[in-house]
Amino acid sequence: MAPRTKKLINQPATILSDMLEGFAAAYPDIVRLTDTGLIVRAQPKATGKVGLVIGNGSGHEPAMIGLVGQGLFDVNIPGEIFAAPGPGRILEGIKAADRGAGVLVCVSHHAGDLMNAEMALELCGMEGIEAVEMVVLYDDISSAPKGREAERRGTAGLFFTWKMLGAFAETDATLAQCKAMAEKIRDNTRTLSVAITPGTNPVSGAVMFQLPDDEIEVGMGVHGEIGQGRQKLVSADQTIDIMLPPVLEDLPFRAGDEVLVFLNNSGSMTQMELFILYRRVAQRLQEAGIQVYKTYIGPYATTQEMAGFALSLCRVDDELKTLWDAPAIGANVRIVQP
Repeated sequence: MAPRTKKLINQPATILSDMLEGFAAAYPDIVRLTDTGLIVRAQPKATGKVGLVIGNGSGHEPAMIGLVGQGLFDVNIPGEIFAAPGPGRILEGIKAADRGAGVLVCVSHHAGDLMNAEMALELCGMEGIEAVEMVVLYDDISSAPKGREAERRGTAGLFFTWKMLGAFAETDATLAQCKAMAEKIRDNTRTLSVAITPGTNPVSGAVMFQLPDDEIEVGMGVHGEIGQGRQKLVSADQTIDIMLPPVLEDLPFRAGDEVLVFLNNSGSMTQMELFILYRRVAQRLQEAGIQVYKTYIGPYATTQEMAGFALSLCRVDDELKTLWDAPAIGANVRIVQP
């Protein structure tokens, strides 16, 4: 398979800076690009609120630059393409997010992200910054078996945490309460993904992995990490029938539960395909006696033009439903529930 290099960029070396400049210029009412390359809220939240920070490798937009704004993150620290930002940059982001009530560093569980976040907290200790905590989040059932949840990767289902935690941090919640809320949402979320075609690295132009035209990879991670294995390409209904049962069994989700459903577009899926897929999800959940509270369909964690999607469920109670319905305005993610 030849590399697919058709991308409208300037120079590979300036991909990140060009993107961030264009992004900030497009949404000046929501975000601001600092001189050192942080994406911060254009209007900081009120003094006395817990600050929320996340760092991540670029190339997965709108994650995470699009999740900065009202009811979402205070600061995003963009790393290079598919590479976590260093601890010094995370320290800078922590300082930028501080509104006087402490800062929660949110980590999507990948080795580099976790290591650099831990080192950043060590730097905080050396500088006497005490009101900072870290929460490690994960959701991908394909990356470790039940009972070893803490070894799992963070994938698209973390969108639930970012949205509801962001709403919670707009209240008078303490730093400890915000961390506990993030863990509550994490522990009620499960995700399984499917890749249909690979993406390409925007710097090198190289195809990220090989996948025959008649096969899919079930459980693939956002960087092309191997999942549960390859299967023959089948219909939309059959694909959901493969994916949904292990997601339901893992928590487990039971009859009578209320859930949020998220179908994440991995990059180049069409809206037509996603709605056809969701049709089957809705049918199967109804048959299982599980009620859908709200649904979100669209791109969040993408891998360039990779075709595929992630299916995520989050079990909710009245508290979480209230947080989901709270207004949230990010540059690429605007959720204002009626």
